[in-house]
Amino acid sequence: MRPIPQSLALADVLAEELSDPRTAWHAAPPGGRAWPQSLAGGAAGISLLHIERAHCGRGEWETVHTWLASAADGDLTAAANASLYMGAPALAFAMNAAAGDSGRYQRALKKLDDATLTVTRRRLARAHARIDSGEAPAMKEFDVIRGLAGLGAYHLKRHPDHPVTAEVLAYLVRLTEPRPQEHGRHALPGWWTSVAPNGEASPDYPGGHGNFGMAHGIGSVLALLSLSLLHGPAVPGTREAIERICAWTDQWRQHDATGPWWPGFITLDQARRQHVDPALRPRPSWCYGIAGTARAQQLAGMALGDTARQHTAEHAMLTTLQAPAQLDMLRETGLCHGTAGLLQAAWRMATDSTTGALAAELPRLTDRLTQQITHLKERDPELLDGTAGSALALHTIGTNTAPRSGWDTFLLLA
Repeated sequence: MRPIPQSLALADVLAEELSDPRTAWHAAPPGGRAWPQSLAGGAAGISLLHIERAHCGRGEWETVHTWLASAADGDLTAAANASLYMGAPALAFAMNAAAGDSGRYQRALKKLDDATLTVTRRRLARAHARIDSGEAPAMKEFDVIRGLAGLGAYHLKRHPDHPVTAEVLAYLVRLTEPRPQEHGRHALPGWWTSVAPNGEASPDYPGGHGNFGMAHGIGSVLALLSLSLLHGPAVPGTREAIERICAWTDQWRQHDATGPWWPGFITLDQARRQHVDPALRPRPSWCYGIAGTARAQQLAGMALGDTARQHTAEHAMLTTLQAPAQLDMLRETGLCHGTAGLLQAAWRMATDSTTGALAAELPRLTDRLTQQITHLKERDPELLDGTAGSALALHTIGTNTAPRSGWDTFLLLA
């Protein structure tokens, strides 16, 4: 793959628009989520764009400091709702990305790290008590946005050899163990939840659902466990846990005229009937679609030495990138729901691919994202669904270099 200079130029323009926290939201659409300590929508997330640029020599550390100070303004939460995407752990993630191998921010990072350790161990205690009780988990117990997969991503990045990292990984292994309850002939996996995909109990989802997604489902657990097996440290039972998840996702892998795909989730009725309606193929986003699920499968294939799995994942991504009807489903630009997330995932997969076919599709996907951004009437500045995330994906493709800050760890793409 070669760098794409025009995408880097656009990333520079977008970053300049977001250089000052005092004016960044002036053109944003109403109803945003610009809480300072939010990685998704606030200053903590936008700081990652400037952190990555500063590490690469394309931005100023003074801008980074301004954004981090904005993120730290006010009382930070380390309460029960704190997670990788909100509160002390979110700011810890951003500051750790800024610090890198330097001595920057060490005093503040130590305080944030201690708070994140406390949050994590409280969450682990509740999760193990829940498993002991035999109850089904809530998605926010284990997912990347609100749960322990997200906190585990932080700890694996920040201090892979710390005991808490092993504790989180051990919990995720335990999460994959079968639960004793069965519905009819079909045993449900340990991560099957009793609520609807929005996280609330609903009569529309009697018996709950099984979630495949990277944002709220088992995809994030698969990715994190695979990364730990690939790069260390892997706790006992990691390989077997990955294999259990893969066996379930293989059972539900679908095929259509485009290629292989995985559902976003399945209901109890679908599990009983062993059938998923082809019309339920999700858009190819990071949160629930190919961008997330194929990358998790590729990482699992690499971790297990399963070349067939890796090839299937890469083929799923390739056929999606070659299908205009699939790409047209991404009407937004962002990392979570839009084209930027697909671009970042496709770039990561192309760098690990056994062929050059994925790389050959990236210029066209980059052009699509560029056109989408330039035709926007309003630009939301946020990281997860807005300008900051799009700029980071364009920066990656523009430099053709793995993020020096490791920013896409928060998506569990690497």
